[in-house]
Amino acid sequence: MKTDPESHLRMTQRRREGHEKKQAEATLEKGLLIVNTGTGKGKSTAAFGMAVRVLGHGLRLGVVQFIKGALHTAERDFLGGQPNCEFVTMGDGYTWNTQNRDADIATARKGWAEAQRMIESGDYQMVILDELNTVLKYEYLPLDEVLSVLTARPDMLHVVITGRHAPDALVDAADLVTEMRVVKHPYREQHVKAQRGVEF
Repeated sequence: MKTDPESHLRMTQRRREGHEKKQAEATLEKGLLIVNTGTGKGKSTAAFGMAVRVLGHGLRLGVVQFIKGALHTAERDFLGGQPNCEFVTMGDGYTWNTQNRDADIATARKGWAEAQRMIESGDYQMVILDELNTVLKYEYLPLDEVLSVLTARPDMLHVVITGRHAPDALVDAADLVTEMRVVKHPYREQHVKAQRGVEF
């Protein structure tokens, strides 16, 4: 249905008024706890999009990549080469590859030590904890310990956590939660291999 010019003008005016009202009411500035979860693709990708924004503003970024450490990732190559980014990988690969719970717990503990250092230092404006939700799902780290550090983070620090199966307590503590949902995926439906620049 085609909208006439007068109706369109009224609609856009209402939208502008609503937008201006929201902006006027948004007076608080704080560091956000952001969680990207769900079974769909794009959780880490969205986090690294924010990473580019942070670096584009000349701010300092910290990244700890849990789980994926044994895998080559282009984001590590690119972001890790930026002067305002510290990029740490602390994983031995996916849990179905490692087959060793004790080793996975030890690796997660090392990664969390790096994450805690970054969070508590006050030196970063954003810290991305990639696949931390997976670590929490398998109970490689105590959830209470993680939440305690996140809750006590510096006031203006943004922390972004990715991975499937975010715990309910983390979702409750977060300021922004996005759940990615699969609608179609070429790997599942068409048996298309992981593509360079898309998956890795």
